[in-house]
Amino acid sequence: MIPLEKGVDYFTQSPVNQTMIDILGSLKERLSTELIVLAHHYQCDEIVAVADIVGDSLKLAQEAVAIKNKKYILFAGVHFMAESADILTESRRVVLMPDPHAGCALADMADIREVELVWQALQDHIQEKIIPVTYINSSAAIKAFVGKHGGTVCTSGNAGKIFEWCLNQGGKIFFLPDRYLGENTALEKRMSSKDLFHITFNPKNPFFLDGVTTAKVLLWDGYCSVHRQFTAQDVRNIRRLFPEVRVIVHPECRHEVVSEADDTGSTEKILKTVQESKTGSVWAIGTEAHLVNRLQKNFPDKTILHLKEPGYQCITMTESTPEKVHHVLSELLKGHIINRVHVEPSIAKDAYRALNKMLEITG
Repeated sequence: MIPLEKGVDYFTQSPVNQTMIDILGSLKERLSTELIVLAHHYQCDEIVAVADIVGDSLKLAQEAVAIKNKKYILFAGVHFMAESADILTESRRVVLMPDPHAGCALADMADIREVELVWQALQDHIQEKIIPVTYINSSAAIKAFVGKHGGTVCTSGNAGKIFEWCLNQGGKIFFLPDRYLGENTALEKRMSSKDLFHITFNPKNPFFLDGVTTAKVLLWDGYCSVHRQFTAQDVRNIRRLFPEVRVIVHPECRHEVVSEADDTGSTEKILKTVQESKTGSVWAIGTEAHLVNRLQKNFPDKTILHLKEPGYQCITMTESTPEKVHHVLSELLKGHIINRVHVEPSIAKDAYRALNKMLEITG
């Protein structure tokens, strides 16, 4: 282990509330025959400690489908994740959230009304096939739009395979909502910057520059507020402080950050990479602070650093608190269902088509 630099204000982690963990664990045990608790990696330690499964959004949705003997699914994450679980599971299953108002700023950047206006303008302007692809970090309405128009969903882990499938179909890719994931994936596929078109759209004047007709990938202008904060200079700074460091970042980061890093990948890939690295390894990780902090604790034989101290937290993820989990479980014990997330069948049908297409493509 190498010492941290003196004088630097590193992230101070709050002590874990073991009493709350015990209380939540007791409630969950009383509901164990009919309840499963899923938690995203970015959740706080108290919630992660009582979760049955911890993972990224796709893994958790798939686990919700696989575990069929539990009626209730408590999904500690953000709204689009719970929507995906509801879409993929049978109608008899009930998806709950600690706080159904916990959204995702990235997902909210693709408003369905604006997307439909852009789509129509693209159809009017481009005389060739366009395949819509949405990142899983999007609303059920956006997934339904994509499914309705013959497209599919992707994750940060399988975006490369989805791009290959699209390119084999011919035509252009309309990618939303994360411009950086789309850009990083396209450039990884040896496309050039000339193959990319960043959409700026005024609904009162639906006109596109000529570059839209020659580009292969049309990128919506959305981004993750956490990952966008990392810079290439952050990578250079951490290398100066820790010459032995290896840097791994999430592909929602800017391309110049990904280019400076040693590796890039989804939360699951980041976890696996650190887990499988040798004792004494030094890592700087460009992703949400809760995950980085947990890696620090779980792998004491390695040095795990935030790419930029003290790290950045996903504010909407923190809206799911242990106290809100306690409230949902307590009410469920009384027979009261609160904070349910349910996608209307008319939307769920097309959204399921898009999600299922992704599962078919990626196996």
